[in-house]
Amino acid sequence: MSAVLPTPSGHPPKGTHPNALGGKSIPPFAHAYRTADETLFQDLVRAGFRRIVLQTPAGLQRNALELGRTIRERTGADVIHVTRTCFGACDPPAATEVAGAEALVTLGHAPIPNMPLALPTYFVEMRTSEGDVEALARKVAEAGLPARLGVVASIQHLDLVGPLTEALGRRGITLRSGEGDARLAYAAQALGCNYTTAERVADEVDGFLFLGTGLFHPLGLAYAVEKPVWSLDPLQTTLAPPLDRDGMVRRRLLTIARVMDARRWGILVSTFGGQNRMAMAQRLRERARSHQREAEILVFDRLESRDLLARDVEAYVSTACPRIALDDGDLYDRPILTPPEFLSALGERPLTPYQFDTYH
Repeated sequence: MSAVLPTPSGHPPKGTHPNALGGKSIPPFAHAYRTADETLFQDLVRAGFRRIVLQTPAGLQRNALELGRTIRERTGADVIHVTRTCFGACDPPAATEVAGAEALVTLGHAPIPNMPLALPTYFVEMRTSEGDVEALARKVAEAGLPARLGVVASIQHLDLVGPLTEALGRRGITLRSGEGDARLAYAAQALGCNYTTAERVADEVDGFLFLGTGLFHPLGLAYAVEKPVWSLDPLQTTLAPPLDRDGMVRRRLLTIARVMDARRWGILVSTFGGQNRMAMAQRLRERARSHQREAEILVFDRLESRDLLARDVEAYVSTACPRIALDDGDLYDRPILTPPEFLSALGERPLTPYQFDTYH
């Protein structure tokens, strides 16, 4: 975990971190920074952009206006804010939102190495070192967790992985962090559609720690690995009990069972730059038709439950973010499956072991 993340030219991008995966190239135009620091402002000034778009997720919008003012004052550029909610690095602004812009600054996300970018993009990851590492290690040790644990962290708390590994090691607990596939920039990184950093070490551990806040990533991790998942919140110094993976999977299997006889399917395709899997949708449509099922492709940019009302289908399969089906399925009036679940509904793959729809 000491190599830098090189650009295609062989030079590390500005602000790259020491725990980036070695040998992995990132898209042209990508720059990564721990925080909105002096290096970011200097790089923007050097580039001489005249119009910059600023994109922020919902949880960081309180920082947006102040950062926008600072960028404008430091660079002299016109700064435009994208107001719609940003779900992740897979969700860059649409062409209409960046019309006339020369660069994008996006908060709270890391580059996706295998995702092309339309504009020079400055990823401000909002890293934080907050958290009492010794107190966190004591919390884990006193809870009697297994002595072999894997770790996955949100991008904001990734810098705590190294110190926590050392602190737990002194208490006889081995913490393993894996290297992900081409969609992940850093070892131990969590991405809502990809937990290959955990899958790579799953056979070497007896459970996983998620280091961060909220339930979004622990839920995704629990679907992806057949091991207990504990959530360690570095801000509150709390350790949540393991998630009920068996119950989670059982609910998904019941959803699959409900639609095994469905004859009419809608296949959902996102136009987001990092979520579009049209080729997969076309393959799934052919698989459906080979089983004498009707299937049509439905394209969307931002999916709302009302968009699917009154359509003449019995169920959907989403080739976009897998969390639409797993987290938000109850918001829709008909069942939504992930692609592996859809193949199980067609009888082409077994129901178990449950397979998470890892987006590569």
